[in-house]
Amino acid sequence: MNNGGPAGDPGPVLAVTMGEPAGIGGELTLKAWKDRHRAGPPFIAIDDAARLEALSDALGLNVPIRSVNGPAAAPDVFPDALPVFNTPLAVPTVPGKPDAANAGAVRASIETAAKLALSGDVAGVVTNPIQKRTLYETGFTHPGHTEYLAALTDAPNPPVMMLACPGLRVVPATIHVSLRHALDMLTTELIVEQAQLTAAALQRDFAIAAPRLAIAGLNPHAGEDGAMGGEEATIIVPAIERLRADGIVAFGPEPPDTLFTERRRETYDAAICMYHDQALIPIKTLDFSGGVNITLGLPIVRTSPDHGTALDIAGTGTADSTSLLIALDTAAEIARNRGAAG
Repeated sequence: MNNGGPAGDPGPVLAVTMGEPAGIGGELTLKAWKDRHRAGPPFIAIDDAARLEALSDALGLNVPIRSVNGPAAAPDVFPDALPVFNTPLAVPTVPGKPDAANAGAVRASIETAAKLALSGDVAGVVTNPIQKRTLYETGFTHPGHTEYLAALTDAPNPPVMMLACPGLRVVPATIHVSLRHALDMLTTELIVEQAQLTAAALQRDFAIAAPRLAIAGLNPHAGEDGAMGGEEATIIVPAIERLRADGIVAFGPEPPDTLFTERRRETYDAAICMYHDQALIPIKTLDFSGGVNITLGLPIVRTSPDHGTALDIAGTGTADSTSLLIALDTAAEIARNRGAAG
């Protein structure tokens, strides 16, 4: 992936949200600036400037902080300082101890980033991890970031979560629900919808002209002709047939225990999985630090690190910024591809 645009072009400006202020998000943002300020993509942090400055000092990161009025200033500021659109916290943070009093600032950061992306003032949004339980305590009604951004941007379709690392892209058809509930939710229509949005995104966002989709089975050995479950025949095969009728290259149902081997991964551009862990276990096994979350189906570009708030190591200086760096690079790449596609 390229980090910037053509020679002399710093690349698209991105917005990085605050995330949970008691977690590792601030540390990741500071470390990302240190790694990218000479070679883009430039970004603006939607965060509390004083918090970031204090955190930089406490961790010995020596990141200069500069408050700016908006993204337009970011390209000029970024080589020398982290540009911050100041979003003040209500109370000081204690690493590892979320405070519901700061939930308003967390939400404001997400809302500001979404607004800037919708207006075209930033090319995309990269979200630091949030502590959902803390937001729920203040009346937050969305399951998570993805659904909140869909509401903020009036997304025409339910958003699709893609997880990616070098050599593998996966899309779970059902996400943050219990396994029992996931089985109840799984339908032919859901698989078709998720696969269609994935194929379109692979073309537009990743410049893959004819995407190949592997459709995972649900049961052991993909049901083994009904001996181990009938969902493949009644739900998944009809979805594959409909996708093929629409001109999408789709095959399966693939036995989940062999779908993610090195040789099989070479045969498809994305795997459509039936439930959360079926998709996330292979991604996190292959590249725990480098996985990235990409939201498909939004009118804006949105990526995020594929990990949580890591409250247990917040404030220690040991957080790994690899996933955030890849999320930044991926967002910039998608923005360029969308621009090129018109």
